[in-house]
Amino acid sequence: MIEALAGGERCVCDLTVDLGLAQSKLSFHLRVLKEAGLLEGREQGRWIYYRLQPEAITALQQWLGRLNAQCQRPASPCCD
Repeated sequence: MIEALAGGERCVCDLTVDLGLAQSKLSFHLRVLKEAGLLEGREQGRWIYYRLQPEAITALQQWLGRLNAQCQRPASPCCD
């Protein structure tokens, strides 16, 4: 879903076709991503258009970078 939205704003109807998901399943996942702050939705007529939140993606990228650096640290010596 994230990759499908990487190219810009997309309508739910397009996403259901491209991702091969039922609208109910897609809506659930979109809602979760929206509540997490990764997506923003815009209503136009009866459709909702979703796009990634660049600031949230940048923050996630920075967090993942820190996590990657931390997980590579060796363990401290064990007690004797």
